[in-house]
Amino acid sequence: MPGPKTPAPASSGLPGAGLIELHLAVLLFGGTALFSKLIPLGALDITLLRCIVAAVVLASIVKFSRHRLTLGSGRDYLIAIGLGVLVSLHWVTYFASMQLSSVAIGMISFFCYPVMTVLLEPMLTRTRLRLGDLLSGVAVLAGVSLLIPEASLGNDVTLGILLGVLSAMLFTARNLLHKRYFSAYSGPQAMFYQTAVAVLFLAPWHQVTPGEIQQQTWWLILLLGVVFTAAPHALFTSALRQLSAKTVGLVSCLQPFYGAMLALVLLGETLDGRTLLGGTLVVVTALLETHQSHRTQRQKKSL
Repeated sequence: MPGPKTPAPASSGLPGAGLIELHLAVLLFGGTALFSKLIPLGALDITLLRCIVAAVVLASIVKFSRHRLTLGSGRDYLIAIGLGVLVSLHWVTYFASMQLSSVAIGMISFFCYPVMTVLLEPMLTRTRLRLGDLLSGVAVLAGVSLLIPEASLGNDVTLGILLGVLSAMLFTARNLLHKRYFSAYSGPQAMFYQTAVAVLFLAPWHQVTPGEIQQQTWWLILLLGVVFTAAPHALFTSALRQLSAKTVGLVSCLQPFYGAMLALVLLGETLDGRTLLGGTLVVVTALLETHQSHRTQRQKKSL
């Protein structure tokens, strides 16, 4: 991640507008999980339809902001294809995880990714792994293990947790590769290509036709694609220009909390003691690792 930058004036002219945009983006990202329960379709079809809507909206955002939609080289198009495949698999496993378990459990399982990133990034940067990072990995494993009801793939909740962890692995791989090879492009432009590739990649396996989808479901798909996919990416990109990377990373760790609270209010999902304890362990570890990661980067830049 880039080091802390001097915040630029908020586009709206209001004090703290960047932080408001960031919290709203994270809230909307957390809200995507609800659609795994609200939309009566399989995880692959939800992802495919979401990406169709999001790709159209993101292309419009790029054009409206008067940035070019084309990429700089043929190599970048190949990278975009790889990132799009990873994103599509990440979203399919993300939704499937929550359909098999619950919104809270799926999000907690997925939120292993900040610690996975800390553990895997040294392999790319050829730096030494810290003992504290290994301990964080153990803490996350302990937190996830508290969520597992029984060690059997025949249990839907257990299978959902494993899919959530797989989704985290795919998301981690996508983020590391994006940072290394695709970070020159804006958020909306990068996500346009990734969602467009996801559409092409998933289309051959779709299970429903447009005529089979009810009107209410179409409204939910549009809501997911526009308000809970394209909009938070635009807000997140705007917030990144105004806030430090550390602030963005720490606030992003609130995503499971926002998602669980929305599921409690809108879906009536509750948390038992084991889920609450395991979730707290995972999220607190993610917060600590995010804080430590940015602190280490600041120290390196000051040398």
